[in-house]
Amino acid sequence: MGMALEEVAATKLTYEDYLLFPEDGRRHELIAGEHYVTPAPTTRHQRLLARLFRVLSEQVEKYTLGEVLFAPVDVVLSPEDVVQPDLIFLSNSRRQRLTAKNIQGAPDLVVEVISDASRRLDKKLKRALYSRYDVREYWLFDPELRIAEIYRRDGENHLVKVAEYEDTGELTSTLFPGLTLDLASLWPPEPEGSA
Repeated sequence: MGMALEEVAATKLTYEDYLLFPEDGRRHELIAGEHYVTPAPTTRHQRLLARLFRVLSEQVEKYTLGEVLFAPVDVVLSPEDVVQPDLIFLSNSRRQRLTAKNIQGAPDLVVEVISDASRRLDKKLKRALYSRYDVREYWLFDPELRIAEIYRRDGENHLVKVAEYEDTGELTSTLFPGLTLDLASLWPPEPEGSA
């Protein structure tokens, strides 16, 4: 089996280069001008993401908090840093970053659903990137291990881990007043087929 995550470019690429990448069903991202490619997500990944999107969208609409979007949507942090997070939240104060083509600047919340192919990218490179670009919260969900990690911006302006949940727990966030997210309800059951 080949590498699922490929570092493709030896020279620094920009958003202009990124726009020329093929639409091939894989996720293409730039971090510090380096091109990263991950395969299409699994059904388990997508089912967890759909459940999370539904819960957060209801909360955002109920309290008119902003906008929730899911991949694929380009988040342009700089000309050399373009990512497609699994899910993002833009508060009303950052909503002007939403354009007809992409998001220009950091969302308040970035959510990534980890896979074996994206583990290093999501846990190390993207966490550092989101910390540098003023993302307020970063949530990581691992559907294989049923672990959720929550990072929040600290007084030093870094994203630091404030909680880790295994299988169950109640996630709360200052971004979503009144929300208590029951993690056990997010994890999708094993599919019957094993292909």
